[in-house]
Amino acid sequence: MADPMSAITDAFTSFLFGKVETTRLPVRTSTGQAQAVYLPTAAPGLGDSGVIIGREVYSGKGYIYDPFQLYGQQLPAPHWLVLGESGNGKSALEKTYVLRQLRFRDRQVVVLDAQGEDGVGEWNLIAQELGITPIRLDPMAALDGGIRLNPLDPAITTTGQLALLRTIIEVAMGHGLDERSGFALKVAHSYVNETIVDRQPVLTDIVEQLRHPEAESAEAMNVDIDDVRAWGLDVALVLDRLVDGDLRGMFDGPTTAGINLDSPLIVFDLSHIDRNSIAMPILMAIVGVWLEHTWIRPDRKKRIFLVEEAWHIINSPFVAQLFQRLLKFGRRLGLSFVAVVHHLSDVVDGAAAREAAAILKMASTRTIYAQKADEARATGRVLGLPRWAVEIIPTLSPGIAVWDVNGNVQVVKHLVTEAERPLVYTDRAMTEDALALQMAAEAEAEERAAAAVEAVEAETYGGPSYGSTVA
Repeated sequence: MADPMSAITDAFTSFLFGKVETTRLPVRTSTGQAQAVYLPTAAPGLGDSGVIIGREVYSGKGYIYDPFQLYGQQLPAPHWLVLGESGNGKSALEKTYVLRQLRFRDRQVVVLDAQGEDGVGEWNLIAQELGITPIRLDPMAALDGGIRLNPLDPAITTTGQLALLRTIIEVAMGHGLDERSGFALKVAHSYVNETIVDRQPVLTDIVEQLRHPEAESAEAMNVDIDDVRAWGLDVALVLDRLVDGDLRGMFDGPTTAGINLDSPLIVFDLSHIDRNSIAMPILMAIVGVWLEHTWIRPDRKKRIFLVEEAWHIINSPFVAQLFQRLLKFGRRLGLSFVAVVHHLSDVVDGAAAREAAAILKMASTRTIYAQKADEARATGRVLGLPRWAVEIIPTLSPGIAVWDVNGNVQVVKHLVTEAERPLVYTDRAMTEDALALQMAAEAEAEERAAAAVEAVEAETYGGPSYGSTVA
């Protein structure tokens, strides 16, 4: 029973000041109706300085991204991984991103273009629009005076040349060089560099020296000359493929004069090379080291190195180690490495799982386009994506992707301008009617994605949860 004095005090207070408390009846409603009482909110953006990508799907805000602007503050590394199945907009994103980056005067881009149509790479139209001739690596064209890149180019340091030769051989053999084979290669390389001074040394010189080593080389190590010859035989056979095999013409001569490494855009057209052959990782290794020693310079320029079909790099232990070093080195000199991959499982389940994990760790930005549900779940586990993002990845339509920028996860619709469209969509099947259908599908997918997020949030939190910042 209540205290009589308290009851009298409450009655007197109510008489003077009115009733202090009110009684509210409980209200039953749905989360769809209850969310109307909340202010519309959205996750914070990445700032307003950089390249416009498109708009964030749920808030409608413009989405701006630039690794050079974010590096050191919101990004621990400027490297970027782009994932997704074919036909969902990866190439369109990369092409518009490069075109927009090149509007800044201190930008320079190298593209390894491994895909093509009608005998040219898919970056050919953009190169033409900018007045640039792609560096087309083609064994048949090289025999008729086409482009050559020399692994023994004097622009590459002696140490870099030897490291490149070892990588080429290890990729082709599928295992590391043993000490004896490595010694034979080192001796041959050293002799060629010391004795050939009137021209660029070439691979033929290395092969010849491996087959016929000098007696002084054996005497210096107190071994028999026949042993040195035997140790270098397998190495000579591998390098002979670049000289007289299916890759002949591209690397067995002096570097072609006139390659403009000061051009804002440099495109290496690899579309004439079989993407599933051992030639592709060998090419990646040669181009990567050649660029490291001839292109990346401490001149305060911001450089972007974009690699299509990048699983050829990440799936080979020896090439992955080489690019891992390039990424660490390039971070100090303003290099952003962009790797475009179809399936993450091709990488993390491959022969270079450890090296792949190290490269993925360096990529602080991850963009994921539509994938099948199983692949999306596997990707989410490896990249540490939130549950709601994993759930909507299979529902995404072309042009829409989940962006994870060092933990800032948003769903972004990539926007292509009318001026960019003919340069970006190079597939002849992409007619005007097809484009209209694609745009309708994108709008429908936005609605499906929003519904999926609401369902996950309702199940997880019991109601809507959109972030912490008022839009």
